[in-house]
Amino acid sequence: MSTTPRWLNAEEQRAWLAYIDFSTLLNDHLNRQLRRDAGMTHADYSLLAHLSSAPDHVLGMSELAQRLKITRSRLTHAVNRLREAGLVDRREDPADGRGQLAVLTDAGRALLEEIAPGHVEAVRRAVFDALTPEQVRQLAEIGEAVSDALHRAEAAETDPTVLPWRRR
Repeated sequence: MSTTPRWLNAEEQRAWLAYIDFSTLLNDHLNRQLRRDAGMTHADYSLLAHLSSAPDHVLGMSELAQRLKITRSRLTHAVNRLREAGLVDRREDPADGRGQLAVLTDAGRALLEEIAPGHVEAVRRAVFDALTPEQVRQLAEIGEAVSDALHRAEAAETDPTVLPWRRR
């Protein structure tokens, strides 16, 4: 059955294009800042930050892949690269003989403590300094609403392999 597309109106199109533009520019800005100041990508920084905020700085690989929204294969490559740099360790999960845990090392914590201030300043300059307090509140509400809708869509998905973080 064919249905007529629900085209975006002019204001929706404006909002969508603005989102595409700023999200691409912001990701590039943060990647450049982290490469310049720490020699790492924003994706690697996010992985370390997730481990840093986890209890005992440890997360199961499957949960970490889900939090980062990446495939387990891609996560394995990232963890192995960060392991070679001494920032992350990997060990078997004692609660699940088949599972693996990613662990933030002392060197990883020390690096985060060193580079987090510069990263937060880059985020502040790029995003929060450009917004009023009311716009910050609205941005949070918009982000939460869209995330909630996407989480509901994810939960309704009958084929889990379409979700990258559930693929091997």
